[in-house]
Amino acid sequence: MVWMFLIIGGGFSLLLTAALRRYALSRSLIDIPNARSSHSVPTPRGGGVAIVLSFLLLLPVLPALSLVSWAFTWAMIGAGAGIAVLGFLDDHGHVPARWRLLGHFCASVWALFWLGGLPPVVMLGVTFDLGYFGYFLAAVYLVWLLNLYNFMDGIDGLASVEAISVCLGAALIYALAGFSSLAWAPMLLGFAVAGFLYWNFPPAKIFMGDAGSGFLGISLGVLSLHAAWMAPSLLWVWLILLGVFVVDATFTLIRRLVRGEKVYEAHRSHAYQYASRKAGRHLPVTVAVGVLNVCWLLPVALCVAFLGLDGFLGVIIAYVPLILLAWKFNAGAMEDSARP
Repeated sequence: MVWMFLIIGGGFSLLLTAALRRYALSRSLIDIPNARSSHSVPTPRGGGVAIVLSFLLLLPVLPALSLVSWAFTWAMIGAGAGIAVLGFLDDHGHVPARWRLLGHFCASVWALFWLGGLPPVVMLGVTFDLGYFGYFLAAVYLVWLLNLYNFMDGIDGLASVEAISVCLGAALIYALAGFSSLAWAPMLLGFAVAGFLYWNFPPAKIFMGDAGSGFLGISLGVLSLHAAWMAPSLLWVWLILLGVFVVDATFTLIRRLVRGEKVYEAHRSHAYQYASRKAGRHLPVTVAVGVLNVCWLLPVALCVAFLGLDGFLGVIIAYVPLILLAWKFNAGAMEDSARP
């Protein structure tokens, strides 16, 4: 029964994305390429709304079947819907950065209220219970995650492939670790994204837009904190699975901050953007990210979950090759001086 429910979610997302594409074309909601774009063909945007609606409309089925708690469900619905609406407004016009940031923190606080804040963190065998300071750190974590997901949604299929591989990888670990009921929420999100990916796979027929990318970022963040309340090691598992996006976005941000650039302005200096220009198309980079997630990050996450590898050390092991790749592909380098 639950599997059929997942298939319905994916199918609804597939059909709704098609409808949103027609809507975007009729209303001229088109992403026109410019000097900061990674695409060259005008393309409809806003398809991520299909992911939002497919996931949030079906999510209440899970607590109704006693598979997750209602507190977790309200955290996901409130935070996710708030960020999606804010992104939708920005997609259709412009919301000043300061108001977007305020909205991001409000959504994060809502989620943390229902989750109970940041769970105790176990690092190198020591447990840290940060209390109220943990709420602050967790809010910053959620805001950064939703923003980095927006930054990384710059080439066809990338954000979708990342979400699917991370969600299904986490669901696999949940199932193997004896948390089978918890696997359904990330699987539902993965299926909803898969329906959208049909239209977003390179060459994309519609883009996700801020409504979809921001929603995915905060949803993955809430899922990771919820997992950590079940078992502290699962927070590290999620950080490892999200490694490609975390490293590229953070590495790029730091280099741009050091140069004194306005980090809120659009740019094309992420590693994945340089890599796609070097390849001459988006598909090889999108596929490479999926392969990295499955063949490198998932095995390291499995070692943390089942072989006793310390989570903090696991993150370091997982991230070192990603940092080297970010450096190789000039993440954060000035665009006119990069070596594509």
